[in-house]
Amino acid sequence: MKQLKLLGASLLVMTFAACKDGTSGETVNPSGTINITEINQSPDKADKFTYANYGDVRMTHLDLNLDVNFDRKVLDGIATIDFERSDKNASELVLDTRKLKIESVESFDGKDWSQTSYGLSAEDDLLGQALTIPLTSTTQKVRIDYETSPEAEGLQWLSPDQTAGKEHPYMFSQGQPIHARTMAPVQDTPAVRITYSATLRTPPELIALMSADQDPNTPRDGEYSFDMPQPIPAYLLAFAVGDIDFKAINDHIGVYSESYILDASAEEFSETPQMEVANEELYGPYLWGRYDLIVLPPSFPFGGMENPRLSFLTPTLVAGDKSLTNVVAHELAHSWSGNLVTNATWRDAWLNEGFTSYVENRVMEKLYGERRAIMEQALDMDGLKRALGEASRPELTHLKMPEDITHPDDAFTLVSYIKGANFLFFLEDRFGREHFDPFLKKYFDAYAFKSVTTEDFLNYMSENIRNRFPDAVTDAEINAWVYGPGLPETARDPKSDAFAQVSKIQGDWFGGKLAAGDINTSDWSTHEWLHFINSMPAGLSSKQMEELDGAFSFTGTSNAETAFAWYMQAIKNNYDPATPAIENFLMTVGRGKFIYRLYAALNDNGKGDWAKDVYGAARAGYHPIAQRRIDAILK
Repeated sequence: MKQLKLLGASLLVMTFAACKDGTSGETVNPSGTINITEINQSPDKADKFTYANYGDVRMTHLDLNLDVNFDRKVLDGIATIDFERSDKNASELVLDTRKLKIESVESFDGKDWSQTSYGLSAEDDLLGQALTIPLTSTTQKVRIDYETSPEAEGLQWLSPDQTAGKEHPYMFSQGQPIHARTMAPVQDTPAVRITYSATLRTPPELIALMSADQDPNTPRDGEYSFDMPQPIPAYLLAFAVGDIDFKAINDHIGVYSESYILDASAEEFSETPQMEVANEELYGPYLWGRYDLIVLPPSFPFGGMENPRLSFLTPTLVAGDKSLTNVVAHELAHSWSGNLVTNATWRDAWLNEGFTSYVENRVMEKLYGERRAIMEQALDMDGLKRALGEASRPELTHLKMPEDITHPDDAFTLVSYIKGANFLFFLEDRFGREHFDPFLKKYFDAYAFKSVTTEDFLNYMSENIRNRFPDAVTDAEINAWVYGPGLPETARDPKSDAFAQVSKIQGDWFGGKLAAGDINTSDWSTHEWLHFINSMPAGLSSKQMEELDGAFSFTGTSNAETAFAWYMQAIKNNYDPATPAIENFLMTVGRGKFIYRLYAALNDNGKGDWAKDVYGAARAGYHPIAQRRIDAILK
């Protein structure tokens, strides 16, 4: 039975602005080599996207005991929370929740459990509600009886008809950046790291998986137990439940998926063990036990998600030629940059994504050679320049995001990924790879299983490599990268010989010197095809589009990256023969990287009404995160 809520002063009514606190201050590292102006915030208010009082009381362990209820589309059960107090006089524990139904709260004093009162704040559309639990001097842990909402943004529930097998339902989660609070009451900030254990009960014909230690050969018996002994931030809490099969790649790496794509996925990602070896040679041992991959249904809104021990992947990566496996390299690299060393706030997201994009490229170079690595750098730089030009204000092109960002998603642009990676390329060039590689390995060791800020990294760099090479970089250059807009003049300008050859061929075709059917593309990679399509001159005629499509069968291609690039050209150039294929793509692919820009391009090129009709039919199959984004695009 639900307990009476605390009334009066104990009933929290928090607003978004109440999550910020601080005064201007200056951080100076001990060596005196860099002077960084930054907002000095009290520890429990450094992350504006959480209600948690983690500066006073910090979660340390979460135990979940949950029923996975497909009929009602909810997780229902108990969360038990261990915590530690940095303030010995702290009298409450504050957790993040969003659309959770709290049934009751109990506290444990070392001997007995007893029901306790609790407070829920007014609901904020973004942050949800603060759950405040009073603590006595003897309280050691609390447990919360709750259930999620069918509309939880962090969970997607698919009917059997929305799966490949058409027989069983499917559920999967997406916790990043602040959706863990829709799955469980937690301190939903990357500044807090927890271990966790869980028991999930499901229909007996389904398999349950989590971002934790698990046996790939576990029998289907309807009850599954998990343990994550390494501390992780709450956004890495992850679930997948469905008619899922497994295929091993080696003794500690394998692939989960629905049966229709299992063999193809295992073959596509068969070089993952070599990626792991390359990472270890560069940055030290893999510290997470198993590393498995799961290929989710097409509605998964991202290319990949780095949930520890179990990376979530989109099926659009299964191209048949291993040409898109850089995404696997990226998610695996997060096992060092992001999961091992984590940004403490989402304003510092480049510490996760920029580092990982850099490590990804270094691994691709190590495995496949400099030529492929340079092609990927050049494609990334083209995308970054587009993103910089589309930014709504200069502050959103800083690596350190401005304090006034209104949603943590604002930090997940190509600025964090590619400008962040290029900052590290700049540092590598200045310090020399022979010095920068050992420095990064030492950095990952020093902050393993910790959360850090941009200033932590800059100060660590000053104390551990700049002090040895004081003339390599200047304060002004670093500040231009981290706190300045756009792309600094010190950025690399990656030039691909392969792309230069493609551009020459493209120019010959566009100038009428060469027919499309006479272009020899037998040895082109997906990267070369993307450069060929993306760099087409503006205003191609219908005849030119027809010639390209006739020669290369772009419309309807099974390579999702190539298809997306072609469909963007088709929309811009009013190439109507591609319209049915674009509709099919939007109806069957849920990856945000593709569908957000396609809907925006349709809306901007006079096809907004048609786009809304397609979206109306496709929306139910998209993830809630994608629904929110496209709702905004199409108003």
